Amino acid sequence: MPRDSADSGFIDTLSHHFPADTFARADQSYLEEPRGRYQGAKGFVARPRDTSEVASLVRACNEARVGVVPYGGGTGLVAGQIAPEGDAEVPLILSLERMTQIRAVYPQENVLIADAGVILANIQSAAEDVDRLFPLSLASEGSARIGGLLGTNAGGVNVLRYGTTRDLCLGLEVVMPDGSVWNGLKRLRKDNTGYDLRNLMIGSEGTLGVITAASLKLFPRPASIGTAVFVIRDAEAALDLLSLAKSQLGESISAFELMHRNGLDFLSQTMPEIRKPFGDHHPEWMILMDIGLPKGLDPQEALETLFVSAEAEGIVSDAVIAQSEAQRTEFWSVREHIPEANRRIGAVSSHDVSVPLGELPSFIARTRQAIAQVGDFRINCFGHVGDGNLHYNVFPAEGRSRDDFLTETKEIKRLVHDIAADLGGTFSAEHGVGRAKKADLARYGDPTKLAAMRAIKTALDPKGIMNPGAVLT
Repeated sequence: MPRDSADSGFIDTLSHHFPADTFARADQSYLEEPRGRYQGAKGFVARPRDTSEVASLVRACNEARVGVVPYGGGTGLVAGQIAPEGDAEVPLILSLERMTQIRAVYPQENVLIADAGVILANIQSAAEDVDRLFPLSLASEGSARIGGLLGTNAGGVNVLRYGTTRDLCLGLEVVMPDGSVWNGLKRLRKDNTGYDLRNLMIGSEGTLGVITAASLKLFPRPASIGTAVFVIRDAEAALDLLSLAKSQLGESISAFELMHRNGLDFLSQTMPEIRKPFGDHHPEWMILMDIGLPKGLDPQEALETLFVSAEAEGIVSDAVIAQSEAQRTEFWSVREHIPEANRRIGAVSSHDVSVPLGELPSFIARTRQAIAQVGDFRINCFGHVGDGNLHYNVFPAEGRSRDDFLTETKEIKRLVHDIAADLGGTFSAEHGVGRAKKADLARYGDPTKLAAMRAIKTALDPKGIMNPGAVLT
């Protein structure tokens, strides 16, 4: 483990070798994650400008046995970017915020190369400038940076069609724990030359190295996009609708999001200005669907045909199909603001689980029954049902506060994760492990996998400087 802290003496020594404004005391923006549940240790932040400076910083930290916490946009929800307050050894926060260059775009190859500090929305915009699509999309895309998104293998709403961030990456440039640089920024679709370091680094949450640049896949932009909200019979009907939609629309379905009445109720309570698809009426279960079609096909007609078929089979009872880009934006605004509404209401326990698609109805039913045995709670179950990822959040009954249920939090978390594991699922679908879920990884992780992870960590980072305290206990 790291031996020394990134104290003022260490920073003073380093500062002689870097531009004057490279180092600063870390302000509150670097010390608190979005939900406000973890407070970081007050220390120093380094803001290098290029890969060479990152390598020099990491090399110096490795020699001094000082921990390094890579920092992207700070949007992670499992405290992977937070060095806990109270630790005797305060690591150096290494922020990639100044590394914001789009290095190259190859429209014919459908490839874009970007520094790790480029904000996701800017990558999307750079792709659009050459009539291409970078399909990664999530609520924090205006502040999340591509290095952090790769480090956590972020998911988002378009995984059903395009895959996770891992699937959107061709190559990486990474500063290793000893300060050496792996130049893996290839634009190749095939490279069968030994161990896949790219996929090892993606999802490693900064514990094996610092991603400094990435070669990313682009896609043709759909000629037309259609969006609809369907009212479904029950949670099981979500799978029936997905199956029917795939049979009619094939791979054109990009997003298939489950929403529950409680999510819209919370929006009405906390952000009443946001328009709901069915006005003041909030159906129990809804599906928000996006499709992207090639030239010559009408998305509204395709969605209307789907509704007619699904209604005839008793899968759906109502639907609203967006008639304009403005209405489409309103539909997605509902989905994207549900997490913020949850935060304002105050969850007793929040979960990011994944189970096999066929087990989703069983998971929802079993957890509802189990939580009812613990007490009177409201559940907001929503998320990326098209790929089996649910955000399953438990709230106090109306009129109560989450502070009234602090003793139940661990019990609820355990039973939700136990049920997911029993159904062949996982406790972390897209948020990662970070520091918040280390105990869950130790409890549910396969022993052989955990042993291999520790062996890899020891081999690549023998001094343990990379994001110390994250992922592995």
